[in-house]
Amino acid sequence: MRKLLLLALVGLGAQLVDGSLGMAYGVTSTTLLLAINTSAASASATVHLAEIGTTLVSGAAHWRFGNVDWTVVRRVGVPGALGAFAGATFLSSLSTATAAPIMSLILLTLGVYVLVRFTVSGLPRDRVGLPLRKRFLGPLGLVAGFVDATGGGGWGPVGTPAILASGRMEPRRVIGSIDTSEFLVAIAASAGFLVGIGSENINFGWVGALLLGGMIAAPIAAWLVRMVPPRVLGSAVGGVIILTNVRTLLLSDWIDASAGIRYASYLVIVAAWVAAVAWSVRQHLADRTVEPVVAGDGPGEPATATN
Repeated sequence: MRKLLLLALVGLGAQLVDGSLGMAYGVTSTTLLLAINTSAASASATVHLAEIGTTLVSGAAHWRFGNVDWTVVRRVGVPGALGAFAGATFLSSLSTATAAPIMSLILLTLGVYVLVRFTVSGLPRDRVGLPLRKRFLGPLGLVAGFVDATGGGGWGPVGTPAILASGRMEPRRVIGSIDTSEFLVAIAASAGFLVGIGSENINFGWVGALLLGGMIAAPIAAWLVRMVPPRVLGSAVGGVIILTNVRTLLLSDWIDASAGIRYASYLVIVAAWVAAVAWSVRQHLADRTVEPVVAGDGPGEPATATN
C-alpha cells in the first residue's frame, strides 16, 4: 500500500511538471520504477499504459485553455506512434541485464540535454508565428516516439525542446501540442509492449496508481503552464533525471562503482544542479525586468515584440 501511495504521488508530481513543461512524466516515472528493480520493458510498459489516461486528460485540459495546435498534433503524433511501436517491440526483445543500463544511459543523455538546453539557452522568441513543416515534424515524431518507448520517456524531452528551438510557436502551445499528441504515442507503445512481453509482466496496480496521480495533476498543470517559468522547471527536472540515472549506472554491472566514488559523484551533480536552477531563476527575473509582459502573453514568458 505504501508503494502504491508513493507511485501515485510520483505520478502526480511528474504530471505537474510534464503538463507545465511538456516533458518528464515518462522519464521521471520510469526512473523511479528502475530504481526499485523493475525490468526495463515492464517499467516502460507500466508508464505508457498509465500515460494513455494522463495524456487524454492533459490534452483535454490544454485544449480547454487554448494551448493546442491540432495541425502540429497530427503531423508529429502519427509518426510518433509508429516510432513508439517499433521502440517498444525492440526493447521487449532485450534481456533485463542489458536493457536497464541502456535505458538509464538514454535517460541520462536526455536529462543532460534538458538541463543544458533550458539553463543556458532559455526559450527563443524571435521566430514565433512562422509555420512548422511536415519534413521537420514527421522525422521528429518518428525519432521521439522510438526514444520514448526504448527510454521509458523521451517524447517530451526530444519533441518539446526541438520545436521550442525552432522559435516558431509560443511555449504554451508547444507544450500543449506535445502533451496532446503523446496520447497517440502512449497507445502505440502500450500495444507494442503487450505484444512483446505480455500483460502478465505488467503490474496493473502500479499502472492505476501512476494514472490516478497523473489524472489529478493534469488539469492543474495545464493551468500552471501560464504561470510557472519553463526555463526554471527545465533546469530543475533535468537535474533530477541526471542524478537518479547516474545512480542507476554507477550501481550497475557496467560500472559497479565504490561508495566513495558514488557519493562524490552525487555531490558534484547536486552542486551543478543547484547552480543551474539558481542561474535560470536569475535569468528569468532579468528577462522579466528587461521585457515587460503585454496582454496576450502568459505570466512568466517574455513579451511578444510589437510594432
